[in-house]
Amino acid sequence: MIGFCDENSVPVDFISTHTYGVKQGFLDEYGTSGTILDPDEWSLSGEIINSRKQIDGSAKPGLELHYTEWSSSYTPSDPIHDSYHQAAYILQKLKQIDDAVDSMSYWVFTDIFEEAGPRFTPFHGGFGLLNYQGIKKPSYHTYYLLNKLGDIELQNADDQSWVCRNSAGGLQLLFWDFTITHPGDAELNQTYYIKDLPSKSKGMVEININNIPDGRYDLEIYRIGYKSNDAYATYLSMGRPRQLSVRQVEAIKSLNNCEPVLTEEVIVDSKREIDINENDVFLLNFIKR
Repeated sequence: MIGFCDENSVPVDFISTHTYGVKQGFLDEYGTSGTILDPDEWSLSGEIINSRKQIDGSAKPGLELHYTEWSSSYTPSDPIHDSYHQAAYILQKLKQIDDAVDSMSYWVFTDIFEEAGPRFTPFHGGFGLLNYQGIKKPSYHTYYLLNKLGDIELQNADDQSWVCRNSAGGLQLLFWDFTITHPGDAELNQTYYIKDLPSKSKGMVEININNIPDGRYDLEIYRIGYKSNDAYATYLSMGRPRQLSVRQVEAIKSLNNCEPVLTEEVIVDSKREIDINENDVFLLNFIKR
């Protein structure tokens, strides 16, 4: 945890730090040790909540807490960053953290990161929300859907969803399944997340919505998951080339542009069911007519 001071060495009223969600993998002289996703459900988020508790119990309980770097892994060669699993991971951690922090800054916007030297393949496990060619990863689409949430959060007891509304009378329901499928110490992230990893069914999600104003709505349904806004899966289907042609880049972007998977006019009722798979993310966006 790092405390900042001004030019006169006077402490300022915030704390900045960073955190990552791996249980193994430390930098070695050859950079070959690899990483393993921490299977603890409260990894990363538990550490952040504990930091808030320490601040609250300190002489300055009102200090702001900002995480200026966070992700599932600290290395720019971890393929979980490219995987559809990253979408549900991001949402689960943000939901668990809740209001324990003042800001969480995902690390980082693009794969252009050369601290350890440049990388030479289009998907190499880089930190970015975008790869070298500007292809949007599932992590990018996650923040895109978060940005569609209204500014008023509604009561909701489910721990893997947010329900919000906006000033135009629209309602947004963002929900996901978070399942750690990584096999544990038997395999590194670097060999697991480069595979084709079909997701298994988790059954039906029953959505119960109460006290919505009567009327007609346009419903948009968005999905992130296996082979849905999953650029890496499209890349794998091309044979995992070391370089992408212009046409291949255009094809990957077109197939993973986060357009709604369904748009329809509805009269809102109190129940709806949706099939969900492991690590799926759904947004139901009800736009008031």
